[in-house]
Amino acid sequence: MAHPDEQTVTWSWQGAEVVLGLTREGAGPRALLLPALSSISTRRELAALQARLAERLATVSADWPGFGDRPRPRLDWTPAAMADFLAFALRELCPSPAVIVAAGHAAGHVLRHAARNPGCAGRLVLLAPTWRGPLPTMMQADRPWFAALRRWVDAPVVGPALYRLNVSRPVIRQMAAGHVYAGRGWLNDDRLRQKLAVTRAPGARHASVRFVTGALDPFASRDEFLAAARACALPMLVVYGAETPPRSKAEIEALEGIERAELIELPTGKLSVHEEFPDAVASAILDRL
Repeated sequence: MAHPDEQTVTWSWQGAEVVLGLTREGAGPRALLLPALSSISTRRELAALQARLAERLATVSADWPGFGDRPRPRLDWTPAAMADFLAFALRELCPSPAVIVAAGHAAGHVLRHAARNPGCAGRLVLLAPTWRGPLPTMMQADRPWFAALRRWVDAPVVGPALYRLNVSRPVIRQMAAGHVYAGRGWLNDDRLRQKLAVTRAPGARHASVRFVTGALDPFASRDEFLAAARACALPMLVVYGAETPPRSKAEIEALEGIERAELIELPTGKLSVHEEFPDAVASAILDRL
């Protein structure tokens, strides 16, 4: 089997050029793979799943702007920026894919795009889809101090210090154990070092704090999320783990009964079920292509 082809792509937003990582692998019908939007996410979290899908598909995985493992410019990242990049990816990187596979918050952005652009792909695969950032999920609402927190983290001196506190080794371990990975030992020292390196890329704090505080949310409410799902004309496969955190799981299971949506709950797994259990996720996808 051929090795993955590692590339970069340049995308422009608000006059700034953003260089993003890209991985191509496999042959066959096209598939666009998009990782979650989070402080520790890059396309690398899809590597094992991509290798399995590449046995039958020409896969393209790409980092989101503001995220990934490369330096990032200081921009006021918004849902509009994510929507523009997604349109660019479907136009320039992987046009007319047979399937779009999107994890976490990326799934929400893809669902919104597909509801508005019914011919964008053959089908969607949403992996533990979310539409609301961690703090709004925890607080069950937006709060005025979220915007103040974004301003503090953007600031040149206090911002890096605040950000480092929230992506320190103990915090990442606690977050991973509570919400991200089912296996207590899955995030070993080597994997933890890789995750910490992602958080320390220059400029990482600006998109990270916007994700955490809900400023990158593709929808304002569950009603909007479900309305997009109902409006989507494409077949949707929703794959998630039985151990998904309760509030996130409730949002996923709200998709039950949506026409064209098939939900598969795997016996184990949390928000990064695709990274921890790529064989089970790949089987669910390939069985339905």
